[in-house]
Amino acid sequence: MNLRKRLGHALLALLIVAVISVSGYCLLGGRDVTFLQALYMTVITLSTVGYGEIVDTSHNPLLRIFNIFVLLFGVAIMIYVISVVTAFLVEGQLSDLFRRRKMEKQISMLTGHYIICGLGDTGRHVAEELQTTGTPFVVIESNEEVARKFCEGRHDLLYVIGDATDEAVLDHAGVGRARGLIAGLPADKDNLVITFLVRQKNPAIRIVARCTDEAKFSARMVKAGANSTVSPNRIGGLRLASEVIRPDVVEFLDLMLKEHSHTLRVEQIEIPEGSSWSGVSLDDLNLRSRYQLMPLALKNCGVRQGHQSAFQVNPPGTQVLRDGEIVIVLGDVNDVKRAREESHLRRAA
Repeated sequence: MNLRKRLGHALLALLIVAVISVSGYCLLGGRDVTFLQALYMTVITLSTVGYGEIVDTSHNPLLRIFNIFVLLFGVAIMIYVISVVTAFLVEGQLSDLFRRRKMEKQISMLTGHYIICGLGDTGRHVAEELQTTGTPFVVIESNEEVARKFCEGRHDLLYVIGDATDEAVLDHAGVGRARGLIAGLPADKDNLVITFLVRQKNPAIRIVARCTDEAKFSARMVKAGANSTVSPNRIGGLRLASEVIRPDVVEFLDLMLKEHSHTLRVEQIEIPEGSSWSGVSLDDLNLRSRYQLMPLALKNCGVRQGHQSAFQVNPPGTQVLRDGEIVIVLGDVNDVKRAREESHLRRAA
């Protein structure tokens, strides 16, 4: 049982003893004992301050026996309350309060981050991947114990406790400033509600929703504003087929995701307008030796030929990059981050 529950139970027990004490003094003390006198007698008895008895027990053996029990149980509960309060202050609850306020301040300053709704079987793996790749994110989780357990051994993780289908909770996570959101709750209906609410609040955000029943909910989620839906059952089936057909490829991909000392990933680098990379060929850019990155494909190259969002796989070195294109590369996430930062530098006028 955590300290907050222990403190709550201790205060409740103290309240019950106080109520029984006041009632007992009023009933056993006779008509001359007022409520205020009974309350005062209860306070000085439980606090053991040593004042004289305002309710005389010398001529009433039953009242004196009652007072003995009030002293024994009341003082024991008072000692327990003091010990729990001390533990609350000493064992990290107070520091946890300051940490929570610091975390809320960090969340309020985030922009261009990602939001993960739910730390279940899906959200937990999403959070681990975003943390591994150094991507800023905030988790929304309704169960505080689940969030705390996930954060054990992980530093600087930001989370909001609450229902992800609540607009106030989404606002608390900074949905209006976020770049992307993963609706990963177990229930498709909840993910549908999240998708609809988030799209209304942030038209530019990218929404990916977990969808178990594709036939029933996938089209609805896309209509509600999701950019994409992912079915765990479908992904699991494709993985099973790949394990049989191409086991070495799967082993290589697993190595990419599970090797912590070398975070190899397939990543994308966007070329913004006015980038120093724009107008430069892949040979001149020299991604392999300069950044240790392997170019795999280019996206949006076909726009000039009228083919929206077309991919050019294994582009030639003579391919010249243009504003708005996306380079798909294979390499370490740290090298990708360095290349991405340089791609956002403005070209000389």
